[in-house]
Amino acid sequence: MHTYLRLTPLALAALAANAFAQQPAANDTADVQALIGQLEQLKANYAQEVRRLRELDMQVQAMQARLNGRAGAATTPAAPLAPAAAAAVPPSSEGYASTAAEAQQAKQEARRSVDDVKQQQAALFSRRFTLENSLTYARYDRKQLTLNGFLALDAIFLGNIAIENVESDSLTYNLAARWGVSPNLTLNADVPYLARRTVYQKGGAGGAAAAIAQEETNGHGLGDVSVSANYRLFGERGWRPETVLTGGVTAPTGRAPYGLDWKVIERDDDDYIRFAVPREQPTGNGVWQANLGVSMVKTADPAILFANAGYIHSFPRGFSDIDSNPDTTNPGDVKLGGSVYFGAGVAFAFNERTSLSISFSDKITSRASTRFKGGQWVKVIGSDANAASLNLGVTYALNQNTTLVTLLGIGLTPDAPDFTLAFKVPYML
Repeated sequence: MHTYLRLTPLALAALAANAFAQQPAANDTADVQALIGQLEQLKANYAQEVRRLRELDMQVQAMQARLNGRAGAATTPAAPLAPAAAAAVPPSSEGYASTAAEAQQAKQEARRSVDDVKQQQAALFSRRFTLENSLTYARYDRKQLTLNGFLALDAIFLGNIAIENVESDSLTYNLAARWGVSPNLTLNADVPYLARRTVYQKGGAGGAAAAIAQEETNGHGLGDVSVSANYRLFGERGWRPETVLTGGVTAPTGRAPYGLDWKVIERDDDDYIRFAVPREQPTGNGVWQANLGVSMVKTADPAILFANAGYIHSFPRGFSDIDSNPDTTNPGDVKLGGSVYFGAGVAFAFNERTSLSISFSDKITSRASTRFKGGQWVKVIGSDANAASLNLGVTYALNQNTTLVTLLGIGLTPDAPDFTLAFKVPYML
């Protein structure tokens, strides 16, 4: 048995109209979905390009800052992006700056370690005002053999043998202020406060070679205050390093090592003083000094090369007593020998916060001269010195305004301290 569906002409027209209406609707939906997919792809590509542009912009500005040697106005800040672009950029947690302000901050952090190294070499002029606190410990140990007698038969020594040993520990706190007057001029002031402890040991006490006498003295107080200025002669450009001229004056504000009260430890049978030490340690040189030097800094990413050289001149000054004999008082003048200093080193900026430096420094001082009242200038034997040291340093940026600097100095010659350990904390206001 068969069932037939009978369609009227009106029903056939209705079915045709429905089919015609559904076909365009399906095509439009597919087109909309395709357009949405293309839009999303374009948005993703646009965000990626924006991130890349900002990354390249920060790199270019950081490199220009190093080349120009200026930290504050090396390049022109990038123009802000349109609101649509800013909204399309992913958050900064992905490693890219999401705003122009963050891009500028990242640029400053990229050159922070370089600026910290330049500040230690007196070659930074972009910081308006810096206050620096530092603490330095120095250890000094020197032995001297004294022979009082004569050599018999070219082999046998007849007389007294005395061994003198001086051990000194000093702790210096220094408050320094650095003021950037202009892009090429910086004024500096340093105010030190010293605490010293010195142990004197002398062999041959009482005429016996095996006997040793020992005495300890201390001293603390204000050191010699100094003021100086740094002037940039040339900026860093191409192969030419940044060159800075430094000049300064040191005032004798500390306790002078002349005219001190002495403490007699031992006298011989003829009332001759065999062992005497100062009752209080000095805290300064006692004379006015002027220095003139030049320093050079060259950046070769990631290395920073630096060198310096200069001369220190001491002016003669009179004292009420320049004799080391506690029983006599002899006024006169003292003129310390001039000093030539030089050094060179290299620093490596590991990242935007940390840098490591290694350097060599040397200071050669000529003999001092004394002149008793009404007498002639006489050279002081043994007053010349050659103090060379190897220095290792690490700088670490604690935050945007504060840096921690650690320095270790190792003495290479007998006239240099055995070692020095310093901690500095510059703070930018």
